[in-house]
Amino acid sequence: MPELPEVEALAEFLREEAVGRAVTRVDVVAISALKTFQPPIDALVGRTIASVGRHGKFLDLTMRQDGAEDLHFVTHLARAGWLRWSTSLSEMPVRPRGRNNPLALRVHLGDGVGFTLTEAGTQKRLACYVVARSADVPGVAKLGPDPLGDDFTPERLGEILAAAGRSQLKGVLTEQGRIAGIGNAYSDEILHAARFSPFKPASGLTDAERRTLYDAIQSVLTDAAERSRGLAAKELKSEKKTNLAVHGRTGEACPVCGDTVREVSFADSSLQYCPTCQTGGKPLADRRLSRLLK
Repeated sequence: MPELPEVEALAEFLREEAVGRAVTRVDVVAISALKTFQPPIDALVGRTIASVGRHGKFLDLTMRQDGAEDLHFVTHLARAGWLRWSTSLSEMPVRPRGRNNPLALRVHLGDGVGFTLTEAGTQKRLACYVVARSADVPGVAKLGPDPLGDDFTPERLGEILAAAGRSQLKGVLTEQGRIAGIGNAYSDEILHAARFSPFKPASGLTDAERRTLYDAIQSVLTDAAERSRGLAAKELKSEKKTNLAVHGRTGEACPVCGDTVREVSFADSSLQYCPTCQTGGKPLADRRLSRLLK
């Protein structure tokens, strides 16, 4: 799943390549991906991309036209979505999406330039919105603070943790209404960097532990964003995988202590952690609502 660092890198890439270009055509292949109908998607045609922003994991393209109010084309790539940039987009009509066709939507910007939104797998959750204000997108309106924003301070994190009560740290980090932009992968990385169990209660942290968690959030996300900066869209996925310490590395050696990275599986996701670094050497039970084995 693209998370804050990758979405920010995509936004920077589009600022360089797409800002100033006008939309000439939009092909909607997967109707399910389009979550709004008024204004229609065709209202983007003839409008120029004026700026590109990010709200958590949402990409926000401001679309401008003389004599008209701005529109926003907002996209959430979900778990398996991606943005693919091209300088040789086909002008041929696209075929309906099937099992082997991941294409969801294509935006033409003239002269063969443009981008496609794709989504692999069977769970189709990629979402696109055309709205007058980005806050009109329900998911954007409910977002918590951006962890790399100026208003995300150690004190703000302390308030978030206190409000979360006995909720587990893993869930608090990934709940977008509490903190925007952190997903499954970077929450694993943050907890590993902070040396905390993913199931540690949020309200159980001391002042020093809250500061440790804050510093881990800042360092992990900032480092990932810096590594992603300047990369082409097609290079971001491999860059992310290459630099993860524990996420997606079940069975491999922890780069800090050498212990074996372990996994806890859930119905539709999993987390990875290092027992030595995070749980006092004790493995977590691999079942929902796991607790430390006694």
